[in-house]
Amino acid sequence: MPTPPNEALAVLAFWFDSSHHEHWFAVDPAFDTAIRTSFADTWRLATEGRLEHWADTPQGWLALLIVLDQFSRNLYRRDRRAWTQDLQAQRLALWGIEEGFDLCLPPLQRVFAYLPLEHAEDIGLQQRCVALFEALCRDLSPEQRHSYTGYLDYAQRHAAVIERFGRFPHRNALLGRTSSPQEQAYLAEAGAGF
Repeated sequence: MPTPPNEALAVLAFWFDSSHHEHWFAVDPAFDTAIRTSFADTWRLATEGRLEHWADTPQGWLALLIVLDQFSRNLYRRDRRAWTQDLQAQRLALWGIEEGFDLCLPPLQRVFAYLPLEHAEDIGLQQRCVALFEALCRDLSPEQRHSYTGYLDYAQRHAAVIERFGRFPHRNALLGRTSSPQEQAYLAEAGAGF
């Protein structure tokens, strides 16, 4: 099997650095700036389809998913551009999953192979995501499983919102979509949105 490009390995080394885990799902301008400083050009090349060769290996495939799915959210936080690469990331995720690339990765890396599906405004992809997280939890020892049930819970919560509304209401304002009265009521709830 070919070796992932050095640039792909740099993405993985950065993202999975243990000091960065606490920043993955938090609003942290310094972390966003670090991504912008180190990977803005990489993100641009990925969005232009010029890094597709990374997907020749499971590690390169995952690195490309992180650039398209996660880095987009860091680079364009509170901006509609945060979601512009979602369809590309979802197609890539599905392709790699069909190839079995996700099963070549350690559990924590598998999480980020599945997140593009969790970000989809599509109930079929949401259901697939939940099933993948259920399978991941089944694959783990009872000791490990405890650390991953939170990821499954989040997948189930995302799927429930899409099942209820067909979209993520917290994106409506930035995307110029009008919220229905039901969505407005949901958004007024404590902890609504992701």
